[in-house]
Amino acid sequence: MKITQLCIYPVKSLQGISVTQSDIYAHGLAWDRRWMLVDAQQRFVTQRQLPALATIEVALTEQALVLTHPNAASISISLKEPKGNLRLVKVWNDHCKALPESEEVTHWLEAALGEPARGISLVRFATDFPRAVEADFLAGDKANTYFADGYPFLVTTTGSLQALNQALIAGGQSPVPMNRFRPNIVIECDEAWAENSWSMLGDQQFQLALRKPCQRCKITTIDQQTALIPAPGEPLKTLLALNTFPNLKGAHFGQNATLAQGDGATIRMGSEVVATPRVV
Repeated sequence: MKITQLCIYPVKSLQGISVTQSDIYAHGLAWDRRWMLVDAQQRFVTQRQLPALATIEVALTEQALVLTHPNAASISISLKEPKGNLRLVKVWNDHCKALPESEEVTHWLEAALGEPARGISLVRFATDFPRAVEADFLAGDKANTYFADGYPFLVTTTGSLQALNQALIAGGQSPVPMNRFRPNIVIECDEAWAENSWSMLGDQQFQLALRKPCQRCKITTIDQQTALIPAPGEPLKTLLALNTFPNLKGAHFGQNATLAQGDGATIRMGSEVVATPRVV
């Protein structure tokens, strides 16, 4: 098996960036989920509330985070940490400390997305304050992440996407691309749902511990370039029917993971990886 795709999402719920390699850290791939949008109550805002976020392109240069949208000229945000008072922001049930970016970004978001973006601001994770991963699935280990939903890594496989797409086509629906699931690491693997039986995945540089199947939400129904919803409810309905985890509620695709070894190592697209089966 090999790594066929690496993706980072510098701003939570905006478009991702495909990379050929990345430094890998305990908190995730370099620059992954470092920024997040919040409303006036400092609660996180995602495509669940505002699907149009999928239309904002993201790039990284050596000096800046760059946001682009057809309705507004590109805006560059320095990678140097902003100065200002820390804010307490909320991601699900977690309260995190964050640094606010300039009001210029707030005005840009409104220009790009219109009235629905009014009052939304951009914040950067304050890395001096760790955000712990839920302990329930860590088997006594500890892990931290930034603004990801819950875990620093999401692993998916080509075999599982193929199986899902075959089921979608059989049901008269169109297949979906992998970016609907916003993974960090995609593994080329012929066996459908093989990742659900792995405990570890890696090579000589790094080892990931696969902790928990990823329950999917309505973001998977949103086209990740246009923000349109081509088939309401899909692929969630088909995933539910496939019932890959009979003992769990909801639709699942991919595995949440933490870093077991290799903090600071480099992970590369095309690298061969080996999976360790989970002991039942």
